[in-house]
Formats: sequence, structure tokens, C-alpha cells
Amino acid sequence: MPLPPRRGKRLELRVQRHILWVGSAAAPLRNVSWVEVFRLKPAWGKVGVYALLLVVVAFLVSARLDSTDRGGGPAPGVLTLFTLAVIWAVLLWPRKPVLVVELNSGSRVVLTLPTMDELRAIAGQIVYAIDHPEYEFSTVLEQYNTTNNFGSVVNMNGGRGNTGIKL
Repeated sequence: MPLPPRRGKRLELRVQRHILWVGSAAAPLRNVSWVEVFRLKPAWGKVGVYALLLVVVAFLVSARLDSTDRGGGPAPGVLTLFTLAVIWAVLLWPRKPVLVVELNSGSRVVLTLPTMDELRAIAGQIVYAIDHPEYEFSTVLEQYNTTNNFGSVVNMNGGRGNTGIKL
């Protein structure tokens, strides 16, 4: 029985006649090499680069404001506090629960739902379907993309000529 629809774009994940369907993409279940559920950690390298860029921008804006008002204003302190607040907000952003299905070709599908329990149940259904060809199920998932943490798009990595799913 499919889950109720969620806000935003929906993606149907189903197993039908021993084929794993992720939206309109299909893969035989015999090609699934592993299925894992975990909490995705922030990309610390990206956070570091963004933090460095924010510090440089804050320094340049501060120097510009300092030269125009001859050092008498609170602009440098305010910009420094703003930069630190943005960095801390990114570092403390909650980790997302994700379901990763990897295929023998090295392609990966990364999907997310609000709770780990729902993802574990879906992972269990996929694994059960691998051993039981007659088993079929269907569910609706929220879509996720690791290159745009603020949007909702499915993320598929690897594969020959794979450009992902375009909705």
C-alpha cells in the first residue's frame, strides 16, 4: 500500500516482476549490489569553502565600509558576527536520513524520507524482493539531491550515460 503523498514532488519506488522502478528508471533486482540506510553527513569540504568565501566577502565589505566612514562604525563587527552565524547554521544543520541503493554498475540512487524507520522498512522490502521474485510493492518517496541540499530532486550517480531523472 503506497504511503500518502508528501509535500513537493513525489517519486514512486516500486518492485514489480523482479524489476526495481525509481520513477521512470528501471533496474533488475539481480543487479542491486547493496542497500543501506544511514544519516547523511554534511559535506565538510563545501562548508569550509563557503566559510572561507564568506570571510573574504565580509573582510572586503568591511574594508570598503571602513574606508568610507573612517573606521567609526560597527560594520566590521556586525559582518563578522553575520559570517559566524551563517557558518554555525550550516555546521549544525541536521543530518538527513537517506536510503542508498547501489547497482553492480556502480550507479547509486539516493532517496530520503523524514524518518529512519520508514527507510529501513523500504530497504527491508527491497532486500526481501531480491530473494522472493513473486514479491511486489510500491511506495512514494520524497526526492533528494546531494548537489542541491535545499531542493527536492532524485540523485543518481554513475552508470553509463546516466543523466539522472529529469522531472
